[in-house]
Amino acid sequence: MTILKLNAVALAIFALCTTPTAAKCSYPDLLTATATELQDGLVAGCFTSMDLVDAYVKRNEEVNFTVRAVVEINPDAWKIARDLDDERKRGILRGPLHGLPILIKNNIATDDKMQTNAGSYALMDAKPVSDSAIAAKLRKSGAIILGKTNLSQWANYRSGNSSNGWSAWGGQVIAAHVPNQDPSGSSSGSGVAADLGLAYACLGTETSGSITSPGEKSGLVSIKPTVGLTSRYLVVPISEHQDTIGPMTRTVEDAALVLQAIAGQDGHDNYTLAAPYKHRTPDYVKHCKMNGLKGKRIGIPRNVLDLNYDSSRAPYYAAFEAAVNVLRDAGATIVDNANFTAYEDFIHDRSETVLQADFISGLADYLSNLKTNPHHVHNLEEVQTFTHRYALEEWPTRDTATWDQALQAGINNTSPEFWPRYLKNLYYGGEGGVFGVINRDHLDAVVLPTDLGYPVSGVVGGPVITVPMGAYPAGTPVQVSPPWNLTSVAPGVPMGLGFMGLKWSEPALIEMAYAFEQRTQARKTFDHYIVPKTQLKMAEFVNKDW
Repeated sequence: MTILKLNAVALAIFALCTTPTAAKCSYPDLLTATATELQDGLVAGCFTSMDLVDAYVKRNEEVNFTVRAVVEINPDAWKIARDLDDERKRGILRGPLHGLPILIKNNIATDDKMQTNAGSYALMDAKPVSDSAIAAKLRKSGAIILGKTNLSQWANYRSGNSSNGWSAWGGQVIAAHVPNQDPSGSSSGSGVAADLGLAYACLGTETSGSITSPGEKSGLVSIKPTVGLTSRYLVVPISEHQDTIGPMTRTVEDAALVLQAIAGQDGHDNYTLAAPYKHRTPDYVKHCKMNGLKGKRIGIPRNVLDLNYDSSRAPYYAAFEAAVNVLRDAGATIVDNANFTAYEDFIHDRSETVLQADFISGLADYLSNLKTNPHHVHNLEEVQTFTHRYALEEWPTRDTATWDQALQAGINNTSPEFWPRYLKNLYYGGEGGVFGVINRDHLDAVVLPTDLGYPVSGVVGGPVITVPMGAYPAGTPVQVSPPWNLTSVAPGVPMGLGFMGLKWSEPALIEMAYAFEQRTQARKTFDHYIVPKTQLKMAEFVNKDW
C-alpha cells in the first residue's frame, strides 16, 4: 500500500486549488468511467466517494430488478466512503483505488454484515473467521467493497441442467446487450455489473472460464490470473489446482490497476508462495503500452479453431481473423498452425476427476473454517442433503448431477487415483497445450476466440486476458441455450479475443491486450438494451465538507 501524506501548507494549497466549480469540474459517464477519470474528480473536489456510493447504488436500483447482477449492497459502504473521504482531506491517499467502489462475487468471503453464500441457502448466515485475503487487500488499497454480485450457484459446480447466472438466493442474472441474454458463468453478476457501471470495477473467480467467458459476453476486459498470483484464502472453492480470482473491468488499464491491488503472496495459500515475486508484484499498469504488440511472436492454434468450427457462429471466426490482422498490423509476428498437439485427445477426454476430488476436499476444508455454520453442513454430502430438502434450492428441477458424480466417484485429492489424472491435465495444458507450443515456437502468447481458449489454460493454471473484439452483426441467427432458453448468440452480443501465456506472464499479456484494445476500441461500439441513467452531477452532489 502506498500512503501519501501532505504537510499543513500543502493541504491548505490543496484545499484552495480543489474547491469545486462548475467550470472546472468534469463528471465522467459512469457507464464508461475509468479510475483516472474518477480520481481526477475526487482530487478536484467535484464529488466525493460518498457521492460515488450514492450514484452507484441508485444505478443498481434502476436496473437490478431486470438484470439481477447484484445480490447485496454493503450497509457499511457509506461509512467506509466517509472515512476514506476524511483520509483524502487529511492528505492520506492509499493508492489509485482510494475511494473507488468495487463489487465482488458472492463466493469471496467478507467479515462484515454481508453474506458469503455462493448463492446457496446452505451457507445463508454462515460467517467466516475473517475477511478473505482478497477482501483484505481491497480494503488496504482504499477500495470500497460496495456489495456482492450474483453468480451461477456454487460457481457453476452443482447442476447438469441449470442456467448460467442462476442462484437460489439471487435468481437469474441477465446480460445487458440483448433481451434475455445468457450472461455466461459463473461470474455472471460481476460481468453484468461492470458492464453497466454499477461499480467502478468487479471481481470474479475462475476455475475454467468463469471470469473470461462472462467477461466476453458482457464486452469487458477480464483477467484470469495465473493460479497462485491471487490468494484463494476464504473463497468458496472448486479446485485448488485451478481456482483463481481476477478483475472484470471496462478497460485494460483498469484491469491492471485492480490486479495490482489483489496480487501477492499470502501465507494462508501456499500456491501464492510459488510466485516469483517475493516482496513486490510487477507494476502492471506500466505495461499498458501502445507499442505492446511490436516484436511479439503470437501463435494461432489453428487445430483448435478447426475442431470447434460451427458454421452457425461464422461471425465469431471472422471477427477473430480480423483481430489477427490487427495484431499483425501492430507489429506482431503471427505464427500460424501453432497447434496444441494434445488438443484432440483433450476434447475427447474431459474427465472431471480433478475437479471432483478437489471440490470434495476443498469444500470440507472451507466449511471447517467457518466461524458460524447455522445449517450444520460440513461436507459435500451434507450440502447435497440440505439442497435436496430445501424447497428454494429448486431441486430436482435444477439437479445436483455434478455433485452426484463426484460423490459416486468417491475420491478426494489425496486418493491414489487422483495423481495420474492430474498429471494428464498437466500434459493437456502443458506440453500438449499452451505451454508446449509457446516454448517450442518461442512465442510470447497464443490467441483464440475467448470461449475456445480458456479450457486448455484452465487445466494447467495459466493466465488468460479477454479483450472485446466486436459483436455479432445484424443477420446473425439467434441461438438460445436449452433448457432455460436464454439467448446465447444474437446480433449485438459481444465477442472477445483471448490472450494466453505461460505462468506469471501477465505483464506481457497486458502489453499485448492494451495495444489491441487501443487500436480497436471495440467496446465503444456496443449497444445495450438497458442502461441506468443516474450520473454524477454538480447539482445533485454538494460537497459540504470541502
